[in-house]
Amino acid sequence: MRKLILGAILAGTSLFALGTQAESLSPADIKIGRQYVELPTHVPVAQPGKIEVVELFWYGCPHCYQFEPSINAWAGKLPEDVSFRRVPALFGGLWNIHGQLFLTLEAMGVEPKVHTAIFDAIHKDGKKLATPEEMAEFLAGHGIDKDAFLKAYGSFNVKSQMEKAKKLAIAYQISGVPVMVVNGKYRFDLGSAGGPENTLQVADYLIEQERSAQ
Repeated sequence: MRKLILGAILAGTSLFALGTQAESLSPADIKIGRQYVELPTHVPVAQPGKIEVVELFWYGCPHCYQFEPSINAWAGKLPEDVSFRRVPALFGGLWNIHGQLFLTLEAMGVEPKVHTAIFDAIHKDGKKLATPEEMAEFLAGHGIDKDAFLKAYGSFNVKSQMEKAKKLAIAYQISGVPVMVVNGKYRFDLGSAGGPENTLQVADYLIEQERSAQ
């Protein structure tokens, strides 16, 4: 129960209310220390030469689920010089289990195929997806081989990616999700930006700022 309560707190820490959208931001409205913060130590990006945008999330987070339509549409229109990737937030318990699920599917190259289905299974259908066996059974219905999934889930490669994700969350100094980070320098969330659409406007602003600085 304690882990469930902690999970609920962390999932909502960055938000005042996802459904509350502040007035639309103009570039002149976006200020460091207000809508976003600069990390004291910049974090290296995964693809040097591209402007990186990271979303830290948890499959079990209702705010992340509600943010999905907006961020998916936005990510689908990003230019070639921008790299978007998701990183699971690992705060223990079910967070780590779902994070390992994500990283396993990513390692198998099939995560985009089932990303929305997993969110729907948890938030619409009430599935827990709390064990590798339950995950494998669910994923088999989406064309993913059970044995291949279970083998990858327990692999050294996936465990190594788990450690990297934990270190990233520490480096980004996150305390809840969903959170976004641009180019390993700037962190912001739905609460600081003023809602989903404003969050993406802040992302666009910082992308352009980084592009101009290159």
